[in-house]
Amino acid sequence: MAIMKDEKLIYAKGYGWADEEDSVRTEVKHIFRIASVSKLLTATAIMKLVENKMLALDQKPFAKGGILDISAFQNIKDKRVRDITIEQLLRHRAGFSRRRGDPMFIPNTIRTRMNLDSAPTTDDIIRYVLGRNLDYQPDSGTKYSNFGYLLLSRIIEQVTGMPYESYVKNIILSPMGIHDMHIARNFHDQKFPNEVRYYEPPDELPIESFDGSGMLCPKCYGGNDIAGLLGAGGWVASPTELIYFIAHIDGRPHIPDILSEESIKIMTTADDRHLPIGWAKVRSNGDLIRTGTLSGMSAMVKCQRDGLSWVFLANTSSWKGARFPKIVEGMFNKAFSIVDSLPERDLLEITSEEQAETDLPSEDEG
Repeated sequence: MAIMKDEKLIYAKGYGWADEEDSVRTEVKHIFRIASVSKLLTATAIMKLVENKMLALDQKPFAKGGILDISAFQNIKDKRVRDITIEQLLRHRAGFSRRRGDPMFIPNTIRTRMNLDSAPTTDDIIRYVLGRNLDYQPDSGTKYSNFGYLLLSRIIEQVTGMPYESYVKNIILSPMGIHDMHIARNFHDQKFPNEVRYYEPPDELPIESFDGSGMLCPKCYGGNDIAGLLGAGGWVASPTELIYFIAHIDGRPHIPDILSEESIKIMTTADDRHLPIGWAKVRSNGDLIRTGTLSGMSAMVKCQRDGLSWVFLANTSSWKGARFPKIVEGMFNKAFSIVDSLPERDLLEITSEEQAETDLPSEDEG
């Protein structure tokens, strides 16, 4: 977990096992899958493109001459798709839903129905969904859609000419000094050097591998195509770098934001009809919440209007199940209620000073 007060990192600590089989204890350096918390990165990238006049929120990507009106996506069955806007995708109001199964988690169904020789690519998934009718009239309701954020990832690629991950790393994260956030890899033997091992509930059954090999795999290691989620849920991060990213989009003054005040206001505006952009919930008191869950992991971010922000990442999905957000929030609230005073230090500055001392050349080096 990591905790900030007024954009100063006051606490960061790892608990339990990063990898129990190899007897590796969790440390602050470890990175975790963050699932739908990834949508915050995608939303930030889109808003940056809007600020740079490369996109507009009312733009219709599938309209004639639009961003995604390309040869790969001409099989549009439901013509209402051409009226979908960028903002509707960001707010889960574009007409897509999970009623017939989440297209991000049925790779073998898509592979079979499209007669593919291998796992479906991003464009294959998009073509598959475009070949069906929408589930409702765009902008007439709100239905949570991972697919909508896959489309946003593809829009970023089409507009910038860069792979989605490269754009977010180079344009969003690198200027913040964040360098250990990546799109996840699917199998344990492909994991990043600082990445934890993931633990599913003991009663979780294996499923057929996403790659079409026919092998039975845990959902967290080959059953689901985590890398293929891209901006819908594909990122890995440490709690400290993730909370540092949050500090750049929270509208507070200590750490300069990467987005304008207007963009941040748009992202954090919600009502009974509209979800916020990137965030999962904006409470009436101004608190911002984003959660994420995949098999083998759980994540929660809260940005409180009293100046406190915190990140909690776990490498298991068995802890408390669907009650996870409520339990974790209650745990933090209880902890904060019994602390008389919070430290004034900023661990980010301390770390930078220590690094600067470490980087000083020796006399022999001149």
